[in-house]
Amino acid sequence: MKKKQRILVYQQNGGGEKKIAALSEYGKDLFDINIFNIDQALPEVLDETEDIIGTEIDADLVLDFLKHPDLSYDLAVLCRDLEIPIVASSKKTEIKTAITPPTCCYLPRMEGLGHYGEHFGAPEYKTEVENGVIQSIEVVRGAPCAATWHATKKMIGMKVEDAIVRMGVESQFFCSANPAGWDPIYQKSLVHMAGDIHSKALEKSIKG
Repeated sequence: MKKKQRILVYQQNGGGEKKIAALSEYGKDLFDINIFNIDQALPEVLDETEDIIGTEIDADLVLDFLKHPDLSYDLAVLCRDLEIPIVASSKKTEIKTAITPPTCCYLPRMEGLGHYGEHFGAPEYKTEVENGVIQSIEVVRGAPCAATWHATKKMIGMKVEDAIVRMGVESQFFCSANPAGWDPIYQKSLVHMAGDIHSKALEKSIKG
């Protein structure tokens, strides 16, 4: 049996619940998940955060679903100092050790992320096609918001050319990224980016 990866999730006001549920459901019993909840009202500027996020972390990986930028920044500093990897999707930070893909489904395969990096991030599929129609799709790697698993279920029985387009649409329905978010590099909204990467991954799996 594989050793479980210890993941510590930091969230504010339940903001990570959807992804925490997906980790439990699709994580193949590979994770020991602990949750650090922050529910109190906070001022716009926090000069000191030690009393809120603490000074010690006992985990193999940290996931940042915090909303307050000062908390996210100081958490990234803490993880850097403790040499613990941290994934903070869609966050902007000067801390270079923090892993900050524009959306959770843009996380590439990287060393040091353990089981999480193996099973969650940029989508990968194994697709069976017969006579131009999708017969089955196995999710090898998917978005931690679970959009990948939900969307693939709707592709079964569809023609390949229709499914490639439809995959992008369906994954957007389940995407948890901020629909108002905008990435200046890709010149797209975060939700549209999620749709694009899901469609391209399906096309790649079909073409081999």
